[in-house]
Amino acid sequence: MIDGIGPVKVRALVEALGEPAGVFTASLSDLVRVKGIGPELAQSIIAQREQVDPAAEEAKAAKLDARLVTFVDNDYPVLLKQIHDPPLALYVQGTLEKKDKQAVAIVGTRQASHYGLSVADRLGYQLAKCGLVVVSGLARGIDSAAHQGALKGGGRTIAVLGNALDTLYPPENADLARKIARQGAVISEYTLGREADRTTFPYRNRIISGMSMGAVIVEADVKSGAMMTADAALDQGRSVFAVPGRIDQPGAHGPHKLIRGGARLVEDIDDILQEFEMLLPADPLRKAAELDSLPRVQLSPDEQAVVQALFEEPLDVDSLARRTNLPMQKLAAMLLGLEMKRVIRMLPGRLVALADGVRELAAPRK
Repeated sequence: MIDGIGPVKVRALVEALGEPAGVFTASLSDLVRVKGIGPELAQSIIAQREQVDPAAEEAKAAKLDARLVTFVDNDYPVLLKQIHDPPLALYVQGTLEKKDKQAVAIVGTRQASHYGLSVADRLGYQLAKCGLVVVSGLARGIDSAAHQGALKGGGRTIAVLGNALDTLYPPENADLARKIARQGAVISEYTLGREADRTTFPYRNRIISGMSMGAVIVEADVKSGAMMTADAALDQGRSVFAVPGRIDQPGAHGPHKLIRGGARLVEDIDDILQEFEMLLPADPLRKAAELDSLPRVQLSPDEQAVVQALFEEPLDVDSLARRTNLPMQKLAAMLLGLEMKRVIRMLPGRLVALADGVRELAAPRK
């Protein structure tokens, strides 16, 4: 809550003063002697520490169903402790668990193509089904698709915000954030009231990669936040993966640059799991094999009619209802079921499209 000192400077202060509480009691001369703390910053610390009210901040967090987890708490993420500048504290909605050390980040552009959204959703779903945790940034586009895939897969997912918990951005992801908190965690290192700006998002990227064994980049321009996450992962000694794209799409430039630089090319979930086979128990690897051998989806006649209507192009829900002659209420329930079966995907603007990989469909149920 004190401006001017971050994780690195606080570590220096604690080491020099003996304990965190020393920052609030040290004299000006004691503060100035700490490496990296000059007279100006020392005076600023003394002026600010009289105004900070940690108890009030914790009370505000509690009203948001959140709590603060510090570096010395048992449920502070194990992998995050290993980076150069771990957050001093995390504001957490939801839960942090020991299994979160088996996490993979999926990040990418906000201006994602249908292909990119489908890949992020599928990888998030498959990782969750294999028992791994999906970490991303709750941004529009690839991040949201990765979170949604993990939720549909029934697994844990963690959203790392570039703003405070009470200034959620983008605002339209409020419902998604609530679902993530019930099935994982929404976290932020920023004090309550802090709005997102051009510095907060790049800084939070180190947390996304720091909480993960590796980061998967799905569609990103060469100069983008997702590429910053890849750089942070490399600096932290984490694995970097990239999903190839179409050469005429801007979102392919970042992943292709990473692949040329040695990142592991991802065509399916096996490319990710093989990288960590020495770190994972046998269960995720077995579940991945089961995903590849799942029986074909059985569809009812009405569901097949929906699939046939979507073969040529995506349709909005109203057009789909007219083309299939299905009542809107019945169609809405059916679309939810087809999305869970991985047969269709919902696109912005109430568009419905077939999921990638949908080919031969089983005969109708008798």
